[in-house]
Amino acid sequence: MIRITQLKLPVDHREEDLRQQIARKLRCPQGNFSWKIVRQSLDARHKDDKKFVYTVDVSVENEKKILRKVHDNNIMLTTKKEYRFPSVGGKAPEHPPVIVGSGPAGLFCAWYLARAGMRPVVLERGEEADKRKETVDVFWKNGVLDPDSNVQFGEGGAGTFSDGKLNTLVKDSSGRNHEVLKRFVEAGAPEEILYQQKPHLGTDILIEIVQTLRRQIEEMGGSFRFRTKLTDLIIREDRLEAVEVNGEERIPAEICVLAPGHSARDTFRMLKERGVSMEPKSFAVGVRVEHPQDMIDRALYGEKDHDILGAASYKVTHTCKNGRGVYSFCMCPGGYVVNASSEEGMLAVNGMSYQARDGENANSALIVTVSPEDFPEDGPLGGVAFQRELEKKAWEAGKSNVPVQLFKDYKEGRPSETLGGIRPAIKGGYTLSDVRSIFPKVIGDSIEEGITAFGKKIEGFDREDALLSGVESRTSSPVRLVRDQNGMSNVEGIYPCGEGAGYAGGITSAAMDGIRTAEWICEKNKNS
Repeated sequence: MIRITQLKLPVDHREEDLRQQIARKLRCPQGNFSWKIVRQSLDARHKDDKKFVYTVDVSVENEKKILRKVHDNNIMLTTKKEYRFPSVGGKAPEHPPVIVGSGPAGLFCAWYLARAGMRPVVLERGEEADKRKETVDVFWKNGVLDPDSNVQFGEGGAGTFSDGKLNTLVKDSSGRNHEVLKRFVEAGAPEEILYQQKPHLGTDILIEIVQTLRRQIEEMGGSFRFRTKLTDLIIREDRLEAVEVNGEERIPAEICVLAPGHSARDTFRMLKERGVSMEPKSFAVGVRVEHPQDMIDRALYGEKDHDILGAASYKVTHTCKNGRGVYSFCMCPGGYVVNASSEEGMLAVNGMSYQARDGENANSALIVTVSPEDFPEDGPLGGVAFQRELEKKAWEAGKSNVPVQLFKDYKEGRPSETLGGIRPAIKGGYTLSDVRSIFPKVIGDSIEEGITAFGKKIEGFDREDALLSGVESRTSSPVRLVRDQNGMSNVEGIYPCGEGAGYAGGITSAAMDGIRTAEWICEKNKNS
């Protein structure tokens, strides 16, 4: 197979134009080959001459003969590498593996264990995705929180109510990344996610996909229990014997995959009490910033409402004078800020988009890294205490609603009283308030300096009426559950997994870690 890189075509090109470009590059008749897109990215550096840049794999006869006559560094031989789950053998465990959490890590771990014939049992404290959506909609409408089924908890995990980004920075020679995308496509995702530079699935699509993955797992022998929360571990001589759920029922288990998500604070506390090794972890906190999507489109594309390119996205970073870094995170083109709280008397926000990304505003988290030195208490749960402090202040600032402040008022340290030219696109109630008062001075100052610096990169980013809401505190897990080179914690049979355990940073990387954990379990079972 021949791989061609750096194939550039206008963004409004036809499929036939791509075929003709391949034929010219290889100097062969157009009917004598087939091709597959490996990657598509956008080059918008020249706003009046935007191009898609392709990498394609071409199947054609006489490959070596063709390569001898083209002499192009962007054309080379390649071999197709498919992901292979390790062969399964050995005696099956006495009891089915228990998986705690049905986010991407738990779902993908369950999918591969089910395919291996292990009949995993998935425990989820929240509801099925469709019921969960109804519960979340009610919360956004009337503010009545269900602590176990919300934006953080329920089928699909926190990523279900997000922009659904599927790109990852994880280096992956095993092919798990592409394997995750293939599973999504087979569950109903559009095929373009296999090659787009920044693939995404909106909340509306994700809700359907996670339910399809669940049905696939059930068809392979796995099972799900919703409204079922892990409340204890039964450990004998550093070995797992059973798990307790809902404070009353014991489920025998020699294997338990802990994939509870980054907001399972009560679970983290219980694990600490049971002696599961864990450590504090750096993460980041900040605000959500809203701008008109038209403004972002004009700044990055030189025009608005581009039919082919859709809503523009950005990524910005800045190192502050105080040494802190501030950067954008989970940018949601044409999206919404959402009330993402999971505890009474506390408030957290996140960003969400639908597949169409056709909302009026763009929003992104602007966050500052914090480390154990910033936490109010020592120990592995110091980061949780820090999150709770900020979220309590946010709840108070917004009077239980999402607090919102104009950037001009943020700079001057006063509560906002009126809006400017931007209308908040928020799921849930909001209150004009003083967002800056939520943060320690070093974080508040870093956010202001960052937004000002980003205004020099994206025209209008630092406009006076840009909207800031808070608090963005759930960017990643504040703890890491320690595991060894075989994926196991200090308690035999317990496998920490995914973003909540501190080993991933988004939907795709969490799913990849779920697959890796399934591999570890099968490898150990095979060698037992």
